Amino acid sequence: MRAILHCDLNNFFASVEMLNRPELKNIPMAVSGDPNKRHGIILAKNQIAKKYGVYTPETVYSALNKCPNLVLLKPHYEEYVKYSKLVNEVYRKYTDRVEKFGIDESFLDVTESTAIFGSPYEIAYKIKEEIKSKFGLTISVGVSFTKSLAKLGSDLKKPDAITVLDYDNYKEKIYNLPVNMLLYVGKNTNEKLKKLGIKTIGDLANSNKYRIVKHLGKLGEQIYNYSNGIDNEPVKYYYEKSERKSISKGITFETDISDKEAIEREFLKLTSNVSFSLRKLNMKANVVSIVLRDCNFISNSRQRKIEYTNAYDVISKNIIELFKDNYTNGTSIRYICVGVSGLKENNVQEQLDIFSIVEENKSKKEIVKRKEKVTKTMDKLKEIYGSKIDYASTITTKIEKK
Repeated sequence: MRAILHCDLNNFFASVEMLNRPELKNIPMAVSGDPNKRHGIILAKNQIAKKYGVYTPETVYSALNKCPNLVLLKPHYEEYVKYSKLVNEVYRKYTDRVEKFGIDESFLDVTESTAIFGSPYEIAYKIKEEIKSKFGLTISVGVSFTKSLAKLGSDLKKPDAITVLDYDNYKEKIYNLPVNMLLYVGKNTNEKLKKLGIKTIGDLANSNKYRIVKHLGKLGEQIYNYSNGIDNEPVKYYYEKSERKSISKGITFETDISDKEAIEREFLKLTSNVSFSLRKLNMKANVVSIVLRDCNFISNSRQRKIEYTNAYDVISKNIIELFKDNYTNGTSIRYICVGVSGLKENNVQEQLDIFSIVEENKSKKEIVKRKEKVTKTMDKLKEIYGSKIDYASTITTKIEKK
């Protein structure tokens, strides 16, 4: 049976800040975005702030209402990256199968390490104590036989703790937990499961698999298996290149925008960047998606399948159609995002697009060749001049402010 660890650095950003400023350890503090630029979200908090009910992520405004003396710090990402690398070097002393799951989380497969370093629990303890003594940081570790259960285990007890979910005890320990504690059960999936009468992990594990798949598709099968301790996904090697699955680009506006044409232009700018990234990676996508988040933080996500492409005009046409179909006139928008997924290398046959007619008796092949030439020229100019060069459709006029 496999031995998998999920190591999660506790309150990572806040903990790093307290290393550099020890006086912050005895007062409520948090790392946040800049409220003046509307990125006022709590990114991390220390244990004292947590006792006031401050959580991640919530708005700075809400957090200050709970804890008026909360000290706010801007993030120092270069420091977080430095400590993340140092901690992962400790993990690699115990196994070469170390898969980063974010800047503060990693999976470790220590199955073959037990003969040298002891039981999975003993390895977890050694790692935890070494990180604490070397860097002054604490971690929570989940120990199990699958990645998904190890991840759940690390969430069950914090900070500076180890939780073992083995084959004999995992049902007893997790089946009464809310189903949204399971990996990949987000807000929308949780709501769908509630409608099916599923509130706990045990409810999901004991449900009809085919009913879940019918309502949730492939994700339904995945989380059903997770709840039953079925997850054979391997832990990657540290330097193993992960397959890119999507590309996205978003923007949070400094002021809410309700002008439909202005929002459309912002979508076109993001689409230009995303399609440019696709071409630089020599890839094409067959799914486009958008996210609209209004001034009340209510998000609306939509996607559609298209023919494989990396062309700006094809992607932007579909993005704008999604936007127009899902935007209510007058709604104030705070944040938007453009995404593409279903990526493949650029050897996929693309459906020819000849605008609407073949002008001047030119063949489809000639039209496509002409468009590719224009696109390549644009890409070269963007590489030289950056965001100063873009398609005319992205030109911004005055934006209505609220």
